[in-house]
Amino acid sequence: MAQQKRAQFATRLGVVAVTVGSAVGLGNIWRFPYEAGAHGGAAFILLNLLFAFVIGVPVMCAEFIIGRHTGADVRSAFRKLSRGKLWGCVGYIGIGASILILSFYSVVAGWTMEYIYRSIAGFGAAHTAEALHMQFDAFATSNVRPVMWTLIFLACNYFVLARGVEKGIERVSNVLMPMLFAILVVFCIHSLFLPGAREGLLFLFKPDFSQITPRVVLSAMGQAFFSLSLGLGCLITYSSYFSRETPLMKTAMLTASLDSLVAILAGVIIFPAVFTYGQAPAAGPKLVFEVLPAIFSDMPFGQMWSLLFFLLLFIASLTSTVSMSEISIAWFCDDLGMKRRTATALNIGLAMVLGTLCALSFGSLNDMRVFGLTLFDLFDYVSSNLLLPVGGMLISIFAGWFLDRKVVRGELAPSSAGGRALMRTIVFCMRYVAPVCILAVFLAGLGVF
Repeated sequence: MAQQKRAQFATRLGVVAVTVGSAVGLGNIWRFPYEAGAHGGAAFILLNLLFAFVIGVPVMCAEFIIGRHTGADVRSAFRKLSRGKLWGCVGYIGIGASILILSFYSVVAGWTMEYIYRSIAGFGAAHTAEALHMQFDAFATSNVRPVMWTLIFLACNYFVLARGVEKGIERVSNVLMPMLFAILVVFCIHSLFLPGAREGLLFLFKPDFSQITPRVVLSAMGQAFFSLSLGLGCLITYSSYFSRETPLMKTAMLTASLDSLVAILAGVIIFPAVFTYGQAPAAGPKLVFEVLPAIFSDMPFGQMWSLLFFLLLFIASLTSTVSMSEISIAWFCDDLGMKRRTATALNIGLAMVLGTLCALSFGSLNDMRVFGLTLFDLFDYVSSNLLLPVGGMLISIFAGWFLDRKVVRGELAPSSAGGRALMRTIVFCMRYVAPVCILAVFLAGLGVF
């Protein structure tokens, strides 16, 4: 009876919109371009595409199987499927990681809101990357505006989440994801007419295989894993709202494909502009907040392009953080019996407190260190280097080795010879390839090699 009353996404379009929205975020539009720029461009992209399907799709299918079969939050799902208490810890890993990520991720999302405002109001006298660096540094280390934007961004999350699964998350995703793709297409068309378009596209699509090193391989693995929001359990939570008619393998393949497409389109937007205006493709994390505004200032109608770009970042950030929040909210509602608005307020309130501390860690709380790390860096390190890889490995191992094979076959439900072959490939990668690759990313993140 409880499962019949559980909320469901109303349409297949909604399923695609929310799952792609969960995956597409700052990792695609902010992190992917500077990772590609730092690791040789096209060779990195090819590896990233490979790992998106041999790691991403199998772990995504594992989360989908667990979520839809149980129709429960991430903690309850493992409790229903496993007899021992050990596997139940996977749920707590996801809940803890989602709160930490939501806290520091919202700070960066708040920066995008500041840059939306600056795109409208103007960047003042700052036109060079050096001047914009000083301007960004002055903003990030202040104690008021970063906190203000963090809280406003989290309030936006509350207004989406409090309306529920169908009326809130699905409806907003159905509007924002087409808007995101429309902005991407407009930007790409503009970039293709820039003088440096050919050089930028060659950097993106003509691989130099001499660039492939163990470090590049590990970076491509990590980007593929983290970009798809795996290991948190947000896809377990979302798939608990799937109907029985939702094809899980097709949904996973489509999500991985669209997520990769967004990342590549972000590269098509950025690198022609970088080469046109003589900037370095390996500029790193500052590429978006310092180098690109300098490029926009030199473009005709630069304020308009700047506004569209940071609006793009905001949309990607919002759809991702909504999915992170839903992990805890579903647990509060299912396990603790809270009403949805109360659970949403608790989740967002906790993120506001921790997000404020993260925002201030660049300013007045910069001297507050734990193991030599600011709170922002600590939350990032613990979630990205510890909790997510461990969660991803355990989810893949559980679905591949411990879950009843009848459950796996029943949920994936291949209806043709090609579907059965795809299922066998996915299960093989789920059991062998994904855990080994994620373990390599985990050990690299710890500095073991």
